[in-house]
Amino acid sequence: MARPKKIPQRLCIGCQTARPKKEMVRIVRSPEGEFAVDFTGKKPGRGAYLCHRAECFEAAVKGHRFAKAFQGPVPPEAIAALRAGLFPSEA
Repeated sequence: MARPKKIPQRLCIGCQTARPKKEMVRIVRSPEGEFAVDFTGKKPGRGAYLCHRAECFEAAVKGHRFAKAFQGPVPPEAIAALRAGLFPSEA
């Protein structure tokens, strides 16, 4: 009997719910210390997953969850750049 294929789950740092990895957006800090939105999920560096919703992004910012996920402070300019990368219509 064939086993059902396992779907990878990731935890949103904003709403703290587990969802399939393909439904999430990865925020990555490169080895050089630059922050970027990674829609492919393949860029090198430390990553954190987020639902593609503005409410989750704001909850992560308000709760200082980016700093915890990246094990260090995240500059306000990087937060603004991530917000513009995720939600270009709101910029």
